[in-house]
Amino acid sequence: MKRAKAAVVLAGFLSGMGVLHFVHPKPFDELVPKALPGGPRTWTYLSGVAELAVGAAVAVPRTRKLGALAAAALFIAVFPANVKMAWDWRDKPLKQKLIAFGRLPLQIPLVLWALRVRRNAGQ
Repeated sequence: MKRAKAAVVLAGFLSGMGVLHFVHPKPFDELVPKALPGGPRTWTYLSGVAELAVGAAVAVPRTRKLGALAAAALFIAVFPANVKMAWDWRDKPLKQKLIAFGRLPLQIPLVLWALRVRRNAGQ
């Protein structure tokens, strides 16, 4: 993927996911660990805002380097929610289990993608 295109696609991915947190919040609510204070919807909206802000930072060349680093951190930060989803869905039908457990290793290429965008920012 070309350097600028990789950044634009990453920004779009983050922004799209951020919008989904507001348009269709219920699935995200279910991923919020109960150990977090406050209600799940609050965390869903906060994470949606974070994804929108990080997506915007990645989209702008001047803030791309910092935004891409924030994207990598965000992908790492949401990993516990993906673990929770896999655990909660362990008794679901096979297709849903595959989705839930398949998300776990996908965090690695997302983090690497963000770090690659950071490395290539400004080049």
